Amino acid sequence: MGSIKLISSLLFLLFMRITITTTASHHHHSKKNIQAAAAARRKPCKTLVFYFHDIIYNGKNSHNATSAIVAAPAWGNKIILAGQSHFGDVVVFDDPITLNNNLHSTPVGRAQGFYLYDKKEIFTSWLGFSFVFNSTKHKGSINFAGADPLMNKTRDISVIGGTGDFFMARGIATLMTDAFEGEVYFRLRVDIKLYECWY
Repeated sequence: MGSIKLISSLLFLLFMRITITTTASHHHHSKKNIQAAAAARRKPCKTLVFYFHDIIYNGKNSHNATSAIVAAPAWGNKIILAGQSHFGDVVVFDDPITLNNNLHSTPVGRAQGFYLYDKKEIFTSWLGFSFVFNSTKHKGSINFAGADPLMNKTRDISVIGGTGDFFMARGIATLMTDAFEGEVYFRLRVDIKLYECWY
């Protein structure tokens, strides 16, 4: 009788072991499938690269300036950026967007919005702007917003919407300062990855 109980107990333990292993294996494969589906969803539905060129008004270049200081702290002024990190300056811009880094190439639209310098100790800004397209290839706009820690080689800001060809677009734009000339001119390379595309 004791040996029958022992065999029954061993068979029960073996059955439980098989059940647990099968369930764990199914759970593991199910988790892998969920992770694979999530990775597939993270692939952008559209990628774009543009350059925008900002020429800030310095009191002498009104004929080709594309941006201007519209607010400054008490110690600054609206012609020269304030102090060492430009803290407190608000700049409005209407910059050309190009497909390459040549300022004189044909624009495909305008970058329109503002940036403000928001930290005293180091160059950093906050951006809110739109790419407004006027080319035969793209119609509509893409809207952006986010912090721009200027001392980093690349910075990510959010794509928060769009119109036309970019209706309700969502994604990430990676900014890289491609060139700058003192405090008058800078060029940004903007790599856009859209993860929600409704067009």
